[in-house]
Amino acid sequence: MSVNVKLSESLVDQAKQYGYVQHRSIPKQIEYWSQIGRIAEENADLSYALIRDILMADQEETVGEYEFN
Repeated sequence: MSVNVKLSESLVDQAKQYGYVQHRSIPKQIEYWSQIGRIAEENADLSYALIRDILMADQEETVGEYEFN
């Protein structure tokens, strides 16, 4: 479900710049930042680098021998 929200022009511009580098659309970049922020709030002891690594690993394809159902 999509919802329209008002965002500051500054945030949208930043998301556009960061998203371009990471090959993400503006909405996907903002979703990514939101996901990192949520994880950081729920796990204050985790560093940004560790959170990023976890999210990157989550995007990797599953290797058949380690696949759990």
